[in-house]
Amino acid sequence: MKDLIVATNPKSSFAESIKLIKTNISFSAVDKELKTILLTSPVSGDGKSFVSANLASAFAQEGKNVLVVDADLRRGRQHTIFGLEKKKSAGYSGLILDAAQNQADYNTKYKFKRKLLAQIHKTNVKGVSLLPAGATPPNPLELLQSDVNSAILKNLRECFDIIIIDCPPALGLSDTLIMTKYSDVNLVVISNSRTTTDQLRDVKKNFERVHAKISGVIINKVKVKRNAYSSYYTNNKYYTDNNLEK
Repeated sequence: MKDLIVATNPKSSFAESIKLIKTNISFSAVDKELKTILLTSPVSGDGKSFVSANLASAFAQEGKNVLVVDADLRRGRQHTIFGLEKKKSAGYSGLILDAAQNQADYNTKYKFKRKLLAQIHKTNVKGVSLLPAGATPPNPLELLQSDVNSAILKNLRECFDIIIIDCPPALGLSDTLIMTKYSDVNLVVISNSRTTTDQLRDVKKNFERVHAKISGVIINKVKVKRNAYSSYYTNNKYYTDNNLEK
């Protein structure tokens, strides 16, 4: 639970930053459906999983029924953040494989949702559930491109108020670009003083290549002065896509 700052220390400056990001996301989507929020980063180590889990907690604190989907089938870590043993769940990858191989077990909406919800775990954070990544498959991209995955995400939209999709880094992998087909909001988490302008522009070009738009950028690991009201963790800032223009 040490990474779940919004849940364990809701008055901290970090938690307030995440809540502000949540509010900005809600305002930016006021004229369209806001159901599925995708988070990625240019490279690993930028804190996308950390931010995803805390953003889910922030939405849950306003009474939303939230699901975190760990779509990083290569190096997913949401099960670690929420304290769930990976071996206890077939997870996202196992669910896709099972549905593809045992279609008769999923041939009605009722059966599909029952099998789907069986792989979802309640977390220690009230209002937040988790679909962990599961075992690393030999073909992550193929699984995410499948019609089965499309059906899974369609059914999930009917079961939860907000879905946070934690995706792999966007540079060097196509997994995230595939998942933009199912998202209403796309956020990129970058590291202050680490992520380069070229990396961010390359991410933007990759999104444009699949006709997807970056809705906003979250700058993670921004140093703040510590005082009686500040968190041990660094702060975050949020910018809309307008800040990405050349």
